[in-house]
Amino acid sequence: MAKDPARRTGRWTTPADEALRWVRGTDLTALDPAGTPGWAGTRADGEKLLADRGDELADLQERLFAHGRSGGDRSVLLVLQGLDTSGKGGIVRHVVGMVDPQGVMHRGFGVPTQEERERGYLWRIRNALPRPGYVGVFDRSHHEQVLVVRVDKLEPEATWRRHYDELNAFEAEVAASGTEIVKVALMVSSDEQKKRLAKRLDRPDKHWKYNPSDIDVRLKLPEYLAAYQEMLDRTSTDVAPWYVVPADRKWYSRLAVTELLAGALRSLDLGWPPADFDVAAEKARLAAT
Repeated sequence: MAKDPARRTGRWTTPADEALRWVRGTDLTALDPAGTPGWAGTRADGEKLLADRGDELADLQERLFAHGRSGGDRSVLLVLQGLDTSGKGGIVRHVVGMVDPQGVMHRGFGVPTQEERERGYLWRIRNALPRPGYVGVFDRSHHEQVLVVRVDKLEPEATWRRHYDELNAFEAEVAASGTEIVKVALMVSSDEQKKRLAKRLDRPDKHWKYNPSDIDVRLKLPEYLAAYQEMLDRTSTDVAPWYVVPADRKWYSRLAVTELLAGALRSLDLGWPPADFDVAAEKARLAAT
C-alpha cells in the first residue's frame, strides 16, 4: 500500500475526518466558510499534497475495482451536498477525476421526473447506487427531500419531517450491504457565492452554469441554513456521518474531500485479488508463443 503523504508532510494537525466530522448541536452559522479546519499548511502545501494524493487515490480505487471484478461486495459512495457555486462540480473534476473513470458511477440529481415522483423519492436513488467495485458520486442527493422540499414548501411539514428517519434507515441498509458512505456538505459564504455568480454572468463560457433561480435561492439563505442545520443534526450517523467542509477556498475543499475519499477507500483494507489461474503455467505458455 502506498505511504501516506500527509504523514510525511505533517501538515494536517488533525486528520480531516476528525476535523470535519459534524458534531450534533454545533451552530452551523458560526462556521467560517473560509476556514481550513485541521490544516496548518499554506495553499501551495495543500496543492502539492493534493497532487501527491493522486497516485495513492488511483491505487486504492483500482484495488476496489479489481475487488468488484473478482466477486467482492464493497463499494464507496461519495455524497456531495451544497448550494449553487459551493464547488460540487470542481470536486468531481479535480478529486474524482484523479482516478480511473471506468470505476466511477457519477449521478447528478435535479428536479425529479413525473415517473420518479410517482415511484417515491428513494427509487431513483436506489437505481443510482454504486455497484460492487465502484466509487459512486452523487451531485446533490436524497437529502434534498429535507432541504429544497422543506424550504420551498413542496410537502407539508408533517410529511418532510418523516423523511429524517427514512433517510437514516435507508443509509443503514446501504452501509450494511457493503457500501462505505462519505457525506460531504460544502458550505460557501454568501459573499463568495455572490462573487462566483457574478463571474458566471461576466463570462459567456459560464452562462450555461447560471440559472435565474440562483438569485431566488440566495434570498432564502437563512431558511436553507436552518434546513441544513437540522439535516446535519438528524442524519449524521455512525454508519453515514456528515463532514462539513468550508468551501470558500477551493483548494482546501478539494484537498479535504480527497482526504475523506482516500480514508474511506483505505478503510476497506483491500489487497489485490489472487489469480484464479496457474501463473507459472501461463508464463510457460506465453514464453512458448
